[in-house]
Parts: sequence; C-alpha cells; structure tokens
Amino acid sequence: MNHLLCGLAANPALPPELVDRLLALALKEAEADPESRFADDLLHSLGDRADLRHDQILELTAHSDTMARYLAYGGILDAADVDPRSAPNAAVALLDERRGRPEWARFLATHPDSEIRWKLASCPGLPQDVVDLLAADPDVGVVKEVALWTESPVTAHLARHPDAEVRIAVAFNPTTPLEAVLALAEDPELPLQWALSERTDLPQALYARLAADPNDGVRATYARNPGIGQELIRVLAVDPEDQVRRAVAEHPHVPLDLLAELVVDDRAAWNLLPRISAATPAELAELAGSRHAAVRMLVAQRRDLPAELRDALAVDPDASVVRAVAPHPGLSEELLRAMVARHGVQVLSRVAANPDASGALLEFVALHRPGVRRALKEVAEHPHATGPALLACLPDRTARPLAAAHPALPPEVITGLLTDENRRVAEEAAGNPSLPRAVMAELVP
Repeated sequence: MNHLLCGLAANPALPPELVDRLLALALKEAEADPESRFADDLLHSLGDRADLRHDQILELTAHSDTMARYLAYGGILDAADVDPRSAPNAAVALLDERRGRPEWARFLATHPDSEIRWKLASCPGLPQDVVDLLAADPDVGVVKEVALWTESPVTAHLARHPDAEVRIAVAFNPTTPLEAVLALAEDPELPLQWALSERTDLPQALYARLAADPNDGVRATYARNPGIGQELIRVLAVDPEDQVRRAVAEHPHVPLDLLAELVVDDRAAWNLLPRISAATPAELAELAGSRHAAVRMLVAQRRDLPAELRDALAVDPDASVVRAVAPHPGLSEELLRAMVARHGVQVLSRVAANPDASGALLEFVALHRPGVRRALKEVAEHPHATGPALLACLPDRTARPLAAAHPALPPEVITGLLTDENRRVAEEAAGNPSLPRAVMAELVP
C-alpha cells in the first residue's frame, strides 16, 4: 500500500484535499519514526508537486533541513522562508542557486560544521570577503573546494599553497589565470594530466606533451579538447587505441575528410558529433552524398536538416542511415511506414521515437510481428500513443510500467494495475492522472 501512496503523491491530478491528507499522513509517520523510509519517500514525492500551497511548503520546510534543502534545489523554496541558523543546508542550496542572501554567506563561512563550509565553498558568486575567508579555512578540504570552484582571482594565490591537492584543484579550475597554470605545469611532482585536460588556452607544445601520456584515457580527453590544433588532431587520429581515435572524431574542429576516415574505419554507434552539428548546409549535402553509409548516417543524426535532404536520407538503401533519420521531425507517415516496409525490425524502434508519429502508426508499430522490445518502450512513452497501442505494450515487462503511467490508458485498466505484482507498475498506475478520482480517494487513509 505504501508504494501506491507514493505514486499517488506524485499524481498531477490529485485533488487538493487528498494532497492535504497525504501530507498530514507523511508528517505523522515521520514524527513517529524519524527513520521511516516510507515517510521520507512520501514527503519527497509531495515536495515535487507543482501545486503546493505556501503553507504546505512551510510545513515541509519545517520537517527537516534536508527536506528544506531538497525544496530549495527544486525551486520551490524562497529566501524569505529560510533561516540559515536553523536550516544551513537549505541556505547553502539557495546560495548555490544564486537565490540566497549575501549576508548568509558571511554567516555560514564561519559555521562550526566544516561540511557546511565545504558546501558553501563551491557556491558561485560569493562575496570576495567570503571567498578570502574560505580560502584561509583551517580545513584543507574547504580550501581545496574553493580552489576548484571559485571564479575569484584568489586562485593565483592558492596556486602557491603548500598542499599539493589544493594546487591540483587550482589547475582543474578553468578560471585560474593562464600564468598560474603554466607555472604549475612546470612542477614535476604535480600529476596534472587530468587537471589540464579541459583547458582550451594552453600552448600547443604543452598540449603535445600532455597528450603523449601513456594512459589512453588521458590521450582521449585531450583528443576532444577544442584547444588542440590541427597538427595534434592528426597525430592523435592515428593513435593505436580505439577510444583515442573516437575522441578525435568528437573534436569540434576535426577536418571533415579526417572525420569520414575515422567513422568508416570504426562502425561504432556514433552519437551526433560536434563537427556535424556545426556543419554548413553545403557540407551536409556533400557528406550525405558519400558512398559510405557510416558517413551518411552522421548527417542523418541531425534533427534540423532541410526537408529535401531529410526525405532523401529516409529512403537511403542502408538500414543504419534510415534508423538514424527516422526520429527526425517532419517526416510524413507515408515515409515512416515505408521505412518499416523496407527494413522491418531494424528501424521499428526509431520510427516509434519520431515525435510526429500518429496514434495509428504507433498502433501499427506496437502490433508489428515480429516485435521489438525497444519499440514497445518507445510507444509506451510516446505522447500520441492510443489506448490500443498501450494495451499492446503491457505484456512486455520493460514497457509495462511506462504504459501504466500513460494518461491514454483506459481508466479501468489503470485501476486494475494498482494490484499488479510489480510494485513499480502499481506505483506508476497510482501516479497516472487518468486514474479515477473516486479510486484516488479510496487509496488515501
């Protein structure tokens, strides 16, 4: 029963009077047993609601500092409702979200709990006097956190800190002045390979030195760094390790001819690559005309292609290209059905993922034989899914909880799923906004 109440607490259609009853139940349970997992789950489910009244927010805030922190990060709690003395974690959360008050930072910077000071140290936009105070904190963990996150010039000073971990944190900080970073890079005792891998303003000679690291993970990180030049890109493109060459393909400025070579030699399941995202219409057209399906597939992953290019890729003879373009918005139902007719199960799940897929098409996909489990999952999550399509998804264990949460599922079916042996399915059904209100009322004690 508890899992049903947690699902119900997240139901966006739950009437206000039932929200009140669940909140009272959760607070009573928490008071009786402060370690109650059920009470904690129920309170967090209620805390996620977008329709809470101010008095309900205050009740949740008063429950615990942890709950107040959760509400602060959720955007529900305002500065006017927080006292940093009784709820320091919530105050830090609001400062972290740039919604707190500067005077809180000055108070919390001397808090007796070093964990509070440590959390404060990573907050953006702190007053300079607070940063200076934290940078001189007696706990080196606090100082390290300042060094890692601050955007203040104090990093130049911390680059000379006696603790090596603080100096390494300074190197990780992307706002540390280049002069300080270069000085750190000359220290042979500091392992800075990872620390400098996100910097985009280093000299090419230093990049070359760092990218020669024996660790292939380090080399891969530099291979995708936008700061490395064309010469080093081509050196790393012939690295013996697959992950390094794949990282070169992810570089935003990799030459298109080199990119084509990399993807043709490695038929990995590529995500949309930065260089393809930035390609001009002329470059896209050229790549789409490649004799290599792997190259055409890269173009097909774009979701903003010109209609003519999109439709041409939709009738590509290679199934991998069609799979890649199938979720592209704007494709006609005729083209989507033709994809399935030509390539069958190879493209079924991607057709179901198309945002413009109609209810009729989704029914066709869900009832297709042979079926594809991934396709059923896509149908169960699709906003256009119909009742018949969702019913066809229920026998699949992966798609079943997703279908149970879909508002197009018939109300009587949703009600029946409340007793499902799978707790997640039952909880999702309880959170379904199409669950009859009378049933909701029966579930709340």
